[in-house]
Amino acid sequence: MQQGLFSDADIPGGLQAARVLVDGLNDMVLDYGIPAGMEGVTRGSRVEVPLRNRSTTGTVLQVSTPEFGGRLKPLLRLIHDEPVVSPALMDLAEWAARYYAVPVEQMIRCIVPEPVRRERHEEKVRKVIVLQQWPDDDTLNKLNKRAPRQAGILRYLHASETKREPLADLGGSSALTPCRALEKAGYVRIEEEQVHRDPAAGESFAPSAPLTLNAEQENALKAVLTACTTHSPKPLVMQGVTGSGKTEVYLQAAQHVLDEGKGVLILVPEISLTPQTMARFKSRFAALEGAVAILHSAMSDGERFDEWHAIHRGRARIAIGPRSAVFAPVQNLGLIIVDEEHDSSYKQENSPRYHGRDLAVLRAKMEGATVVLGSATPSLETMYNVQTGKYDCVRLDHRADGQRLPLTRVLDMRSEPKDKRNLGILSERLRVAIDDRLREGQQVILLLNRRGFARALQCPDCGYTADCPDCAVPMTFHATENRLICHICGHREVVPKRCPECHSAGILLEGYGTQKVEMVLRRCFPQARLQRVDADVTARKNALRDILEDFRAHRTDILLGTQMISKGLDFPGVTLVGVLNADLGLSVPDPRAAERTFQLLTQVAGRAGRGELDGEVIIQTYNPQADAIQFARRHDTDGFAEAELALRQQMQFPPYCHMAVLTVRAEQEELAQLSVGTLYRHLQQALPPQVLMSEPLPAPIAKAYGKFRYQITFRSPSARVVADICARVIAEQHFGEEIAVSLDIDAYSFL
Repeated sequence: MQQGLFSDADIPGGLQAARVLVDGLNDMVLDYGIPAGMEGVTRGSRVEVPLRNRSTTGTVLQVSTPEFGGRLKPLLRLIHDEPVVSPALMDLAEWAARYYAVPVEQMIRCIVPEPVRRERHEEKVRKVIVLQQWPDDDTLNKLNKRAPRQAGILRYLHASETKREPLADLGGSSALTPCRALEKAGYVRIEEEQVHRDPAAGESFAPSAPLTLNAEQENALKAVLTACTTHSPKPLVMQGVTGSGKTEVYLQAAQHVLDEGKGVLILVPEISLTPQTMARFKSRFAALEGAVAILHSAMSDGERFDEWHAIHRGRARIAIGPRSAVFAPVQNLGLIIVDEEHDSSYKQENSPRYHGRDLAVLRAKMEGATVVLGSATPSLETMYNVQTGKYDCVRLDHRADGQRLPLTRVLDMRSEPKDKRNLGILSERLRVAIDDRLREGQQVILLLNRRGFARALQCPDCGYTADCPDCAVPMTFHATENRLICHICGHREVVPKRCPECHSAGILLEGYGTQKVEMVLRRCFPQARLQRVDADVTARKNALRDILEDFRAHRTDILLGTQMISKGLDFPGVTLVGVLNADLGLSVPDPRAAERTFQLLTQVAGRAGRGELDGEVIIQTYNPQADAIQFARRHDTDGFAEAELALRQQMQFPPYCHMAVLTVRAEQEELAQLSVGTLYRHLQQALPPQVLMSEPLPAPIAKAYGKFRYQITFRSPSARVVADICARVIAEQHFGEEIAVSLDIDAYSFL
C-alpha cells in the first residue's frame, strides 16, 4: 500500500484526507486531501483523483486526519453526491477481506462492478418528440404541400396514444431537421429521456396472481414473515422436497417485504436459473414497473451499469442473480433468499474465494434483514447448524400438487450386456423407457456430468495418453470441432491418426461425454427432437435460455446435459430422468464427493413427475451400493446427512472443522517444491497446536496452466486463525513474481 502523494498542492496538513482505492489492474491505495467545498466525501464515495499526469477514478476507503504534516494532492471531483458503497457493504467488504485473507480492494471491486467503476457506460439517452400543438386544417394543408415530411410527423404524433414518440421511430437522424423546424414553429417539443438497457428487453411477462398455499407452504410462509417481523438473527432453512412449492413461498414472502417498504435479494446458484427466476418475479410484480433487476456476468456492460444503478437508486427493489449478486446495493434490505443453498457454485474458485451463501448470512445479520436458505438437499454445514440450534428450520415434505416423488431405480451396469449399438452407454431398460415416453408424447431428461465426445485418447499398445502439455490431465476429444481440448486451460490439438510414441494405428478413444451420448441417442431415436446442453453449446449469449424455453414449450423431446440442467428447473412434461455414469463424482479426491453426488442425483431426480403424470428415474452406475446412490434412490436427505455427518465427525472434516488449502504455483517444479517447503517450516512454528496441517504434497492436478502446483491442507476450529497466520507468513517470505501463492479458506475444491 502506498501512503500518499506529497506535492505543492493547496491542501495543507491537518485537514481531512481520503484514502482512495484507485481503479485499475493494480491494487493501488493512495491518500488525497479533501478540498474545501467537498465535505460530502465519505467512506464509500466515488471520486476523481489526479494520478501522475492524468486523472482517474477511485473509491474512498476511509476519511481521516493525515498522520503527517506534508501536503497532499487534492481530490478533483466527487462523482456522485451519495456514497456508491453503503456503510453496511463497506463493513461486509472489510470483514470478508480479513476472513478470506485478501486485500480489501478485491472485495470493493466485487461490490462496485467494472462497468460502474469505469464510468464509461453513462446513462443512455434518446431524443423523444412530443406533440405540443395541433395545427388548424388550413395550416396543415399548407404544411403538407410545403413540407410533407413535417406534416407526416405531426400526423404520426397525433395518432399516437401518448402524443410522444422516440426520434428513432420517426425516421432517426434524418427526421431531426424537420422536427427542429416543427419545434421552432411551436408544434412539437424535443426532449431527451434515459433509456434503460434491460437484459429482458423484448420479453413479455404476463401478470400472475398468488397461488393458494397448502398447509406446509402456509406454515413456511408464516415462519418467514415471523422472522421478518421479529428481526430474528437466526437464518431460516427451508428444507423442501423437489416440487414442494418453495418458489411460491418466496414470491409471497417478497410481496409482504415490499409492502413494508423494504428490498429483496434473491440468489440462485447458476446463471442458467436466473431467467426462470426472473420471469416468475417479473410476472408476479408486473404491476410495479422496473421493480425487478438482474445482475450477472453474462450481461453486457451497459445492461449491468443500468441494472446496478436501478438497484442503487431504489428504483428496482428486487435484485436477482448468482453469487456475485450478494453485493447488490439493495436499498433498505429486508429479505435475502438463497435458493439451492447447498450448491457449490456459490463458492468462488478464484480470488477473492468467498462463499456467496455465507456472505448472504453475514450481510443479513449486518443489515437486520431475514435470510432464508432454501434447498431439497441442504448442505451438511447447514444441517449441522440446524441441529446445533444456530439456524431455524421449516420443512415441506410433500409436493405442492400432491404428486408423489418419482420412483427411482438403480441399475448395475456391471451386469448389463454389452450392446455395440449403444456402445455401453444406454442400458436396455433405459432405452425402452425412453422409447415408451417418446411414444406417449412425454419428455425425457438425461444427465451426464461430462462434456465432450470421449474422455481421453489412449494407445492400447504402449499406453500413451494424449495429455495437455500445460496441465497434468488428459485432453478430451470434441467431435464437433474434431479437436482434443483441455478442460482446464482450453489448449487445443489436432487428433493424431497414429500414436505419437509407438506409431500404432490402433490408438483409441476411451470413455464418453455428452457429444458421444448425443450420437448414440440420434442413432437409437432418429425421430426424437434432441437438444444437448453443455458449456460448448451454451457459450452464446442467451443460448441456454432459448434452449430451455424450447423444452418448456415442448419443441424438444429429449434434453441431454451436464449438471446445469439438474437443479431448479420446472418442466411439467418430464416423466423420465436418466442418469448416465452416476459414479463420476464419487472418485474425486474431495471430502465432499459423496455429498455432491447425493445432491446431484436427488436434484436431477426431482425434475421428473412435476406435472399430472408420475415420474420415473433410472440411475446407471458401476457402484450401486454407494451410500450416496442408495440414499438418493430413496430421496432420503435426513438419512444421508446422519450417516455422512457421523463419518465427517470421525474424520474431523467440515462441518466439525474449517478446511483451508494453501497452493504454491511455479513454472519450475523445483521452485514450487522449495517454496512450499519454506512456507511449511515457518507455518509449523507459527500455527497453534489445534490447527492440523498436512505435509506439502503435489496437488491432485499437479500441473495446470503451465505451472506446477503444491499444496498444504489445514483443518482448524477457527478459519480466522489460519487466515491471519498464513497471510502474515506468506507476506514475510517476499516471494518473487515467479512464485504464486494462494490461500482458499473454507475450500470447496481440492484439485
